[in-house]
Amino acid sequence: MTTAVAPVHHVKWHPVELYVEPRFASRDRRSCAFRLVLAFPHLLLVGGPIALVISWSARPEGGGPELGAGGGALGAVAALIAVIAWFAILFTGRYPVGLWRVVALYLRWRVRAVAYVALLRDEFPPFGDGSYAVAVSLEPPVGPRDRLSVAFRLLLALPHLVAVCVLGFGWAVATLAAWFSILFTGRYPEELYRFSVGVLRWTTRVEAYLLLLHDDYPPFSLD
Repeated sequence: MTTAVAPVHHVKWHPVELYVEPRFASRDRRSCAFRLVLAFPHLLLVGGPIALVISWSARPEGGGPELGAGGGALGAVAALIAVIAWFAILFTGRYPVGLWRVVALYLRWRVRAVAYVALLRDEFPPFGDGSYAVAVSLEPPVGPRDRLSVAFRLLLALPHLVAVCVLGFGWAVATLAAWFSILFTGRYPEELYRFSVGVLRWTTRVEAYLLLLHDDYPPFSLD
C-alpha cells in the first residue's frame, strides 16, 4: 500500500522541497530504542545528518565519532560528481544530465535515511528510490547555469554552514529529548518534531546547493 505524503509547514517556493507525513503519537518504542543499529546499512551508504556532522567536526578537540558521519560511500561518489560538474558548468554552463540524476537520487535516499535516524518516522526506509512517508522534490535547473555562483559556491555557502552548525546542536538535543519521550510515552513532542523537520529541510537545501543541483540560494528559514 502506498503511503500518502503530507507536508509539514510546507509552502512551494524553492526548487528543493521536503515533504514529511507527521507521526507524533503511537510510535514504535523498540525500533526507536535501537535506531542507530537498525539504520547502520543506510549510514554506511548515505551517511548521517550533515548538521550533526558539522557540529561534531566543529568541536575544539577536533572531531567526534565516525558512526553516521559524512555522506557514506555514495556520498563520496556524489562529492566526486559535484567536482566533475563544477568544471563542466564552468566550461559549458551545464550539469551533465546523467550525473545530475545520480546525485539527486543520492540526496533523496539520504533524506529518507536521515529522517529515519532522526526518529521522524518508524518505517524502515527503502534502499534507493521507493515509496516512503518522507520525500524530496528536486526541480532540475532549466537553461544555462549561473557560472559565477558555481565558481564561488563554497564561499557563498559559508553563512549557511555556520547556521547549520548551530542548528545541529539544537537538533541533537531535540532528537535526544524525543528519544526519551518516545521510550517513556510513545510520543514525539509536536513542537520538537516540527523543529527537527525544519532543520532537515534547511540542511537538505544546503546540501543540494553544495552539490550544485541548482543555483537558487537557500533561504535562512526552517519553513
